[in-house]
Amino acid sequence: MIQTKEELKFYIESDLRAREINGYGSISLAKRMQACLLPTPWKFQILLRKAEFYMGNHNRVLKLVGVYYKYRAYRYGLKCGYSIHTNTFGPGLCLTHCGTVVINGGVKFGSNARVQAGVNIGAFSRFDENWAESAPTFGDNVYIGPGAKVFGKIIVGDNVAIGANAVVSKNVPDHCTVVGANKIVNEIGSIDMIHYGDESKIPGDSYAEKTRRGAE
Repeated sequence: MIQTKEELKFYIESDLRAREINGYGSISLAKRMQACLLPTPWKFQILLRKAEFYMGNHNRVLKLVGVYYKYRAYRYGLKCGYSIHTNTFGPGLCLTHCGTVVINGGVKFGSNARVQAGVNIGAFSRFDENWAESAPTFGDNVYIGPGAKVFGKIIVGDNVAIGANAVVSKNVPDHCTVVGANKIVNEIGSIDMIHYGDESKIPGDSYAEKTRRGAE
């Protein structure tokens, strides 16, 4: 939950860095105007972050502002194809493209998540009485490929890459790549697959060098 304006600024700047945008001021006026007419992932993320900040405020007036931003994020998300709740992602989020992305409200991500189009993340079954709590928890620096499906009360570790159209319903350890149906194929993971908007979560040089050598 974003509690201060400093945190709000950090989250927004981290999200933009994850898209290789060097701050909101570097976005041209033309692109800002274009985002008012055409669905754009970075604008949705800014609206989402503002909703998270104001909705978590104890001031009733600011909570009303939060309701306004939550509604705007919801409406803009429909244009992008997103069904994403507030307080789901840590800083450094990158929704790469517009297109269907459905994420259960009980899902939690750490920093630097990179999510492609066609992703569905949720509970194992709506008929489970605890279905809202039966959703995945993700660590930091997770890449999720196009069309991937992740469901159930599982834990996905740090620096994990989930391949295109993969189906994940079991726990995934740190530094792994998952393809197909719960198949772990290597220990390289998401290194070099994401941009680290939250730079405090960048993997150490020793791990990065080790994984690059392993991929050669």
